[in-house]
Amino acid sequence: MPHTRLVEDKGRQNWISIKKDKFIFPGGGTQFIHGADQYLNQISQMVPEISFGHCVRVALDISCGVASFGAFILQRNVTTLSIAPKDVHENQIQFALERGVPAMVAVFATHRLLYPSQTFDLIHCSRCRINWTHDDEILLLEVNRMLRVGGYFVWAAQPVYEHEEILQEQWKEMEDLTARIYWELVKKEGYIAIWRKPLNNNCYLNHDTRVLPLLCNSNDNSDNVWYIDLRACITQLPVNGYSSNVSTWPARLHDPPDRLQSIEMNAYISRKEIFRAELKYWNEIIDSYVRAFHWKDLKLRNVMDMRAGLGGFAAALHDFQIDCWVMNVVPVSGFNTLPVIYDRGLIGVMHDWCEPFDTYPRTYDLLHAAGLFSVEKKRCNMSTIMLEMDRMLRPGGRVYIRDSISVMGELQEIATAMEWVAMLHETGEGPHASWKILISEKRM
Repeated sequence: MPHTRLVEDKGRQNWISIKKDKFIFPGGGTQFIHGADQYLNQISQMVPEISFGHCVRVALDISCGVASFGAFILQRNVTTLSIAPKDVHENQIQFALERGVPAMVAVFATHRLLYPSQTFDLIHCSRCRINWTHDDEILLLEVNRMLRVGGYFVWAAQPVYEHEEILQEQWKEMEDLTARIYWELVKKEGYIAIWRKPLNNNCYLNHDTRVLPLLCNSNDNSDNVWYIDLRACITQLPVNGYSSNVSTWPARLHDPPDRLQSIEMNAYISRKEIFRAELKYWNEIIDSYVRAFHWKDLKLRNVMDMRAGLGGFAAALHDFQIDCWVMNVVPVSGFNTLPVIYDRGLIGVMHDWCEPFDTYPRTYDLLHAAGLFSVEKKRCNMSTIMLEMDRMLRPGGRVYIRDSISVMGELQEIATAMEWVAMLHETGEGPHASWKILISEKRM
């Protein structure tokens, strides 16, 4: 990428440097004084129960910079979704995606972030310049909504360790707020403070209605996120305990989570059977892709499943040891299966394919869409979706569209008009024998 401004702005802080024609990311930064690895070691020593890659599998890094936290913790078997706004540096999320680190453009503002409740095992904020106690404390309450039962919030910021009066006032406000939402301050050491969310609803049941923030209304669906305003209230834990009963990694990838029972979906057989059948189906398909289309030779890294269902496609890629990460997109036009995807230790987002996706151009190596167009054609122009796919796809990247024969003719025409190299293939026998696969490659 021909961008050097971030190097000029952040080079002295050890974020990024240039060596000949390459960008170097040393894992330092304003906060990671001794490097990101040492920083992660310190967190592990402070709270051994965090157990990266075992108990903590899915994390959110807020205002992530060039995603050094996400890049280095990835080596510890933790998938971190790094988010940041398009700010003065502009290129941070683009750099993260170029590095092959899961990331998307997102900002704490007036709407809920596009992730369900009780999803992240750990949420991290290092010098993210968010004042958590202002505006009716609404932003930390949004963190509370997304944080899993017993999950950890890691805050590395000046108010934790600086002794200036104004910063110490901010720390006292933070202490007061976290106590009122029943977080436990597990450890404070140096410039890092770590809180833990409650393990059950007992504390909420005795909440004093004279103390703000109040509990959220019981009929508020905390998993409903598409254009939903932030709520200045405490999201309670599910009374059935569904979100707390999650296996440790890697067993949770294949264990049907309890929250599967709370998902709205058309089910004529047991949901656990649907879960297992979907995984078996995608394992068979990925096996055929590996054998017929040599997927292990494609050097895939950033992959998007545009209609993810229960996450079976991403799980199958993991089973076949294809070294990539998958952004599982759950369209707003269907059932909200995103909580199950996160319970499995995968990441994803809600999205309406009639609108652009929050990423920079040319950031994905492979886009996969199964049954997407035959559903969305009732709502969106198919060429609009295809053009958005072209925007997101890296030159030389590939698109695999599995869909009904009824839409394939038009899709192939659009692909050809966009100057993709497109070929139509049979799917073979099976439950979708009437489907075909359109395999396309974007020209360099």
